[in-house]
Amino acid sequence: MATAGKPAASLPPAAAPSTSAHALDSVHFSSGNPRIEETRGVVLLHPDPHATASSSRLPVGRKPRVCVLAVPNHMTYADFCRFCGAFVPHTLEMRIVRIDDAEDQYSVLINFDTQNSTDNFYKHFNGKQFSSLEGDVCHVRFVEDVHYTQLIEHAHSSVASLAEQPTCPVCLERLDQDPGGILTTICNHSFHCSCISKWTDSSCPVCRYCQQQPEKSMCSVCGTLENLWMCVICGHVGCGRYKGGHAIEHWKETQHCYSLELETQKVWDYAGDNYVHRLIQSKTDGKLVEYNCHGGHTAENTCSLCSGDSAMSEALLNSKFEAIVEEYNDLVTSQLENQRNYYESLLLEVKEETEKEILSAVEKAVGTKIQKLEAKIDECIKQKRFLDEVNGNLVKDQKNSIETVRKAQAREKAALRLKDEKIEKLEEEIKVLIAHFECQNAIAQPPDSISNDLQGSTSSSSSSSSRSSPVRGTMNGKLK
Repeated sequence: MATAGKPAASLPPAAAPSTSAHALDSVHFSSGNPRIEETRGVVLLHPDPHATASSSRLPVGRKPRVCVLAVPNHMTYADFCRFCGAFVPHTLEMRIVRIDDAEDQYSVLINFDTQNSTDNFYKHFNGKQFSSLEGDVCHVRFVEDVHYTQLIEHAHSSVASLAEQPTCPVCLERLDQDPGGILTTICNHSFHCSCISKWTDSSCPVCRYCQQQPEKSMCSVCGTLENLWMCVICGHVGCGRYKGGHAIEHWKETQHCYSLELETQKVWDYAGDNYVHRLIQSKTDGKLVEYNCHGGHTAENTCSLCSGDSAMSEALLNSKFEAIVEEYNDLVTSQLENQRNYYESLLLEVKEETEKEILSAVEKAVGTKIQKLEAKIDECIKQKRFLDEVNGNLVKDQKNSIETVRKAQAREKAALRLKDEKIEKLEEEIKVLIAHFECQNAIAQPPDSISNDLQGSTSSSSSSSSRSSPVRGTMNGKLK
């Protein structure tokens, strides 16, 4: 594999090894900035062992270099270095290339220090997903040889000298001093792998060339890819009048009269119905030539403006420049005035729409608030009805309780009255029993003691009455 900026000598396709050419797959690739310098070549790949009968065996006569195919463009150089992980210190060189007819993808040619590291890299990464969140799978193929077939230099070739960098542009150290290997970007600039792994952008740190190419422009209305014009004021992309005519419709709607043709990079003035250029670039040799010369030509095919002397031609040229400047000033003034009127009308429309939206939003908010308040009022009414029902039930329960207490008190009074009556009856019965017992005692005494008893009856009756009165009070107290 050749170093960055120095492709190998151009070889015809027949220069490939004839012994194994029938068993190898040839893939055409390119690298470099297409606007500055582009290198084309062919890489010879061994067949995939998984696609053959002996899938468990690696190719015989393989070399310590592989090609990682179909890496998605959204993976930056740093992402790919992190993906390789512990194998980066065992690499000698990584070269980013683009495979022909493979959009939104790039491939990586890798040289390893030993064959064992190469085999382990193949076994570990072949068929593995680049990310667990996506379905892109890493395809690794062994490389037999790489042939550079063509070196194309474009305009501004003086910048192409930046492709050969004896030192790393990031750390300014020699490229062969880092044991971690060298990574050559798709624009042929070389860096240490450890330095480029810290670069989080997808562009090159030297020339800012981005491997993620912008999407192709298309008409924003019909989606066609041909005869496209872009408004230089607002960036609207529409097709020309020979397709759908959406570019001129945009001018009629917005009065943006200047439109750029994407293919020729010429600006058309819809108001003046002509190109605004006085000098354009020729497609044949790339030189600037005058466009649409208005000077009259004689029969000898010479311009009448150029037939005078040099002083006259210089005066005419100066007057022509002054006329052009004045014309451009008038155009700019008129265009600015038209744009001012147009944007003022847009601002007025936006203001009216905003006021309408604010009014509708206020009405909607008020209506929503009223609905919420009505819902709260209904809920309060329901709660009031519920509380009224509970209060009525409690009042009824209170009345029932008072009536029950009154009845209980009446029953208690009646019971006390019956008790007092029973006590009075019992006291009367006790008095009768006492009198009966005294009579029986008097009858039971002998006759000789009757006179003594009669004498002491008066004193005994008084003393007995005094003794019986506390006993009776005591019995009455117990009965009560």
